[in-house]
Amino acid sequence: MPFAAQPALHPRKTPIQARSTVTVDAILEATIQVLLTLGKERLTTTAVAHRAGVSVGTLYQYFPNKRALLQACLKRHMNEIGESVLRACEQHRNASLFDMADSLIYAYLAAKMRDVKTSAALYAVASDIEGHAIAQTTSSRSLHVIASLFATARERLTKDPELIASVVVSTLNGISRRILESKSPERTIGPLREELLVLVHAYLQTCIAGVNA
Repeated sequence: MPFAAQPALHPRKTPIQARSTVTVDAILEATIQVLLTLGKERLTTTAVAHRAGVSVGTLYQYFPNKRALLQACLKRHMNEIGESVLRACEQHRNASLFDMADSLIYAYLAAKMRDVKTSAALYAVASDIEGHAIAQTTSSRSLHVIASLFATARERLTKDPELIASVVVSTLNGISRRILESKSPERTIGPLREELLVLVHAYLQTCIAGVNA
């Protein structure tokens, strides 16, 4: 059952000191553990605080409710994926368009599927915690970075780098959802990643001058 709408969705205060950061990290890790073991319906701030080894009062200093907890976990997860994509982009500027795409696909899926159970659990609750808005924010940043990367490709492009980035990212997101929705994500990752590479390469062929002449 979806969570009831609540106005307070964001952390109450941002951790500044190293000790506060460690506390928040412990709370978020505990949130994931409770989500995996008890499920979203039985997840409570009390259970998370107990698992994290902090008082409920301490938890409430940062997170007003379980929606905020789950949102923070999803944001952290998406930010980690975004950082992996950013590193891949930084390492492959001025490379072949195909090498760029391959590096992005591998970096994205490696980060997204590093812990498949966690990724699947967060995907399952995303619709209850405005996950689409969180994903859109991360995706917008990544699209800009990827488009800037594609603009440096060795090949002469016949299409707008932003359009190419949008198509590649949309395809990657679609395959990612298919993996997370499958009964055995761990067994699905490899085959679907290979098919994704074939699909993206075929599309990129249409984006390079002289290839189809």
